[in-house]
Amino acid sequence: MIAILSAVFPVGSIVLIGFIAAKTLELHLPTLSRLALYVLFPAMVADSLYRTTLSAQSAAAIVLGCTLTYFAIGLVAWWWGRQLGLAIPLQKSLVTTSVLPNAGNMGLPVNLFALGAPGLDRAVVYMVCHSILSVITVPAFLNGGGWRRGLAFTLRLPLIWAVLLGLGLRFSQIELPLKLDRGLQLLGEGTIPLALLVLGVQIASKRFEPGRYEFGASLLRLVGGALMALVVGKGMGMSGLDLQVLVLQSAMPCAINSFLMVNEFGGDADRTAQAVVISTLLAFVTLPLVLWAIAHL
Repeated sequence: MIAILSAVFPVGSIVLIGFIAAKTLELHLPTLSRLALYVLFPAMVADSLYRTTLSAQSAAAIVLGCTLTYFAIGLVAWWWGRQLGLAIPLQKSLVTTSVLPNAGNMGLPVNLFALGAPGLDRAVVYMVCHSILSVITVPAFLNGGGWRRGLAFTLRLPLIWAVLLGLGLRFSQIELPLKLDRGLQLLGEGTIPLALLVLGVQIASKRFEPGRYEFGASLLRLVGGALMALVVGKGMGMSGLDLQVLVLQSAMPCAINSFLMVNEFGGDADRTAQAVVISTLLAFVTLPLVLWAIAHL
């Protein structure tokens, strides 16, 4: 149990520092978020893919498991929203928060602390796969923009080009001159601390007014996502670290991006923001349980 808590408490501590900083300093959240999204995350992804020793078989299993889990939990959320008779904007929000776990800001550090560098390598593959799926499908789902618009948006993200750079360096076995690889590594190492600080700032910026919908959406994301990933992984014959990472990444709280996408493309932005906050707070209760469970897989 101490080992499990040790994987969650460092994350919570940094989030708390971000929360306190937001209450005492004048911080500009959009600037911090963009710095993480457009500079540090791509650097970390490129560096991780460049250095990874992850086998092609494990990477392929993570990608397939992530894809199947993504669409399966989305269908469950869509069905549940219709059964509850939710308004169309709220149905869209429920599906969006259900399919978008915080696999980056929270998922990467939790996997690193809990499962070490091999777990982080797999978690990065999950995050990249999930990012591509979300930017292609979610905007089209929310406003009917179609797959062409989603693909065009995807190609404008630095994350995609970071993936190509990392894979190119990995398979070409090129050694970067003047220790540029060390510079890339240093830049990537700043991703997780800044992402957790941004998460704390985000929580501090939202009013705390939970309701039944917010708790239900949060549990669907936290518990439903983990169970769906377990079913998918077992059905694929996954085991060991691959299965553990798939379940753990799928057990993360609602991503901040779910609010940004709903706010931009359609849905109930206020209720979505509340679900992001509630699920993040509840995650510090559910994640230790998930970590205990996957230790016995």
